[in-house]
Amino acid sequence: MKTLVAFTAGIALLATGLWFGAKHEADTRAAPRVAMDPGASARGAAAFVGEDFGGLSLAALESHALPWKLVSAALVLEAQADDPDRPATRGTLNARLAEFGLLPGAAVVNLPAGTGPRPLAKPLGVTFGEISPIAGAPVEVANLGCAACHAGVTYDAEGFPRPEAAWIGMPNTSLNLEAYTLALFTALKAHADAPERLLGMVQTLYPDTGWRERLTLRWLVLPLVQSRLAETPEDRPLPFPNGVPGATNGVAALKHVFGLPLIGGGAADAGIVSIPDLGHRHWRSSLLADGAYAVPGAARQVETGPADNTPEKRAALAQITTFFTVPSMGVHPGAAKAFAQEATDIFEFLNADYAPQGFPGLTDPAAAAQGAALYAAECSACHGSYEITDGRARLLSFPNWIGDVGTDPLRAEAFSEGLTASIAGTQYAETIAVETTGAYVAPPLTGLWASAPYLHNGSVPTVWDLLSPQARPDRFDVGGHALDFDRLGLAYPGGYQPFSRPTLYDTRLPGQGNGGHAFGADLSDAEKRALIGFLKGL
Repeated sequence: MKTLVAFTAGIALLATGLWFGAKHEADTRAAPRVAMDPGASARGAAAFVGEDFGGLSLAALESHALPWKLVSAALVLEAQADDPDRPATRGTLNARLAEFGLLPGAAVVNLPAGTGPRPLAKPLGVTFGEISPIAGAPVEVANLGCAACHAGVTYDAEGFPRPEAAWIGMPNTSLNLEAYTLALFTALKAHADAPERLLGMVQTLYPDTGWRERLTLRWLVLPLVQSRLAETPEDRPLPFPNGVPGATNGVAALKHVFGLPLIGGGAADAGIVSIPDLGHRHWRSSLLADGAYAVPGAARQVETGPADNTPEKRAALAQITTFFTVPSMGVHPGAAKAFAQEATDIFEFLNADYAPQGFPGLTDPAAAAQGAALYAAECSACHGSYEITDGRARLLSFPNWIGDVGTDPLRAEAFSEGLTASIAGTQYAETIAVETTGAYVAPPLTGLWASAPYLHNGSVPTVWDLLSPQARPDRFDVGGHALDFDRLGLAYPGGYQPFSRPTLYDTRLPGQGNGGHAFGADLSDAEKRALIGFLKGL
């Protein structure tokens, strides 16, 4: 993927030849400290929060990583252009970043024993560190890590979000990567030609910036940003839509990396996927919404139970995960394999210590019991059998069902045969059994209550709407939302101030259709309420 950083100094810095005293890879400063010999789960949680997976380097600056101080200054200047009364402070920067669903200042409240608090210098999920492109001159670089997408806000007993208290493993259902990348591009394009003003804002925001970093930004980074922008006549940094709040478009990004044709030249390659809760995902026999990636030599879609959840299987799935997550940070797929151990530790955290936040609202035990019977009859054949004990859901078996239930087909169609062939030709050929399935895998429903909107593309705002296909809205807002605990889904109650900027979701657009999955349509209203009562406990 060529994100905004394709307009930074990465490529030219690689060509300068001035490497004496240089440091081309940064050590992340975003990861929490861990205790001595903390165990795999604590190491995995720390890696989940702040490991850069090689994404803080000169190589990553060719595609994804950002010269953070320069970009910060451009964002604040652009915020002031919109509203001259906004102060030139990091508070203004954080407010701007929060508009995109990033979580500045958020503490992680579900770290396991042996893991310290995360550093709060950047929003949760933003990794950062210093490289030295030439002669030891430092440049702070930043990138997005696991927690940007997979750390969600917690909720209080009324369904209101608490963005100051995040839960790793839950989905960030407000993260708007499309708006974020476009805003970065727009801000630099607007202010890169005013170097004194831009660098003056860098000094205002970061008064401890030393003279060597200022010179590096002024005479290496900024001129090349200007050059890149001049070479880019398009009004956006990506040729394809990068998602909506709470959804991403990884398949189009991967096709772009391989130089494969995009649907409609890119504008129509909108096979978005809603960011999932990670609970029990390691019970899957294949990964991604369409089950395209599986362990070589293993059955692709078979029922799994506790006995199948072995360390060996988790390690194999972790290696596959490095392929489609680490390259999203600007690391070449071949180099991504070097981070298999960190990925395996993350899977150990998900297996040993992860559970979503318990449903914080009121529950009706009698209704939930009735809903459990309805779930067993209507849902478990595809989504797995659960047992709820002591307020926590335990998955008993998972069918790994794959098929067509009439939902929007674009995401399944977007994973082309050309992409399958390209992946099979990488260093992952012996690690991933890749297949174009043309269908969707029914996921586990762990953490469903906090995962709205629903379906693979996030096209249905509440579970009530999911169970009532004829009443599903064509358009609705998503992002920075509260939750409706009765209907189980998005809500913007009167007087509520969203913590990020809502975006209109239009189900009439390519890849965003809300049809299909009519299961539950024949239930009475009372039965729907009972089923929702059970789903709150997952």
